[in-house]
Amino acid sequence: MNEQMKEQLRKAGIVPVIKLEETEKAEDLAKALRAGGIHCAEITFRAKGAEKVIAVMKDAYPDMLVGAGTVLTMEEAALAADAGAKFIVSPGFDGEIVDFALAENILPLPGCVTPTEIQMALKKGLDIVKFFPAAQFGGAAAIKALAGPFSGLQVMPTGGISLDNLEDYLNVKNIIACGGSFMVKETMIRKNRWDEITELSRQARTIVNRVRA
Repeated sequence: MNEQMKEQLRKAGIVPVIKLEETEKAEDLAKALRAGGIHCAEITFRAKGAEKVIAVMKDAYPDMLVGAGTVLTMEEAALAADAGAKFIVSPGFDGEIVDFALAENILPLPGCVTPTEIQMALKKGLDIVKFFPAAQFGGAAAIKALAGPFSGLQVMPTGGISLDNLEDYLNVKNIIACGGSFMVKETMIRKNRWDEITELSRQARTIVNRVRA
């Protein structure tokens, strides 16, 4: 199952990182993303009710790859699993959360930005990690450098990703996908600017398709 999810992640290329306070908007948001060609989402636990958003999106669109983000505790990991999250993203490395995700057949994506953290992830059998905050830790150049000693590692950078630099990141061979919030900003969601979300998603999808062609 995890191999299938990894392939879905690679095909997606871009993963919207969503903080959604108004859980009743979950289905409308998913619909807007899909209209722009994006069929995945990372729902961050920085907002209360994240597990409800995950469940609603999964129920409305069973083919969507929906996961949980900013998972800091085992309680949040359990809520994400119960809601049907397909992957669990943490800003740092937490071995207990990684073990839980693997046991539940959920793809763990812990944040790793140093060789030491990466080796901790490799010891758990992982071959994909999150790189956060990407811009502050050296961006695409740093990820490319890490590919030297860790040639089998794939990376999902998040933090500072935009339409302006998405192509630069995706051109790095060991980047499986990029996480970004530029197409799902809180103001857009609050004001129901679904068409804008769809258009930004479409622009991101165009870049992904061009790089991955």
